Amino acid sequence: MAETPEANVFSRTCPSRSVLLHLTGRWGCLVVTALAEGSLRFGDIRRRIEGISDRMLSQTLSQLERDGIVSRTVRCQLPPHVEYSLTALGKKIEPALDSLISLVEDNLPAVEKARKAYDDTHSRV
Repeated sequence: MAETPEANVFSRTCPSRSVLLHLTGRWGCLVVTALAEGSLRFGDIRRRIEGISDRMLSQTLSQLERDGIVSRTVRCQLPPHVEYSLTALGKKIEPALDSLISLVEDNLPAVEKARKAYDDTHSRV
């Protein structure tokens, strides 16, 4: 059996890079944190995350499911419905993403100040 190479997100050939992209891309972080409180149906997630299209939500959920972060459960009833939830791995990852969101929100005034200073400096060109 071949030995698994050590993960290195800085290597372009390491699969960890695509997982990180799925988690920190435009929607992954929001989907994972939306599922932190428990299972949700597709429409519930879409309503929770303003601005995400059905296509992007479906694609994001598929990527996160493939990475083992989200599980998809089909409930056999009429009409059938699908629920999404975090896997054990997703539950381990979610607190770090939640901390990142809190850090950004708590420091938004500093970000806005930096943006204004940057825009003022670079608009004089």
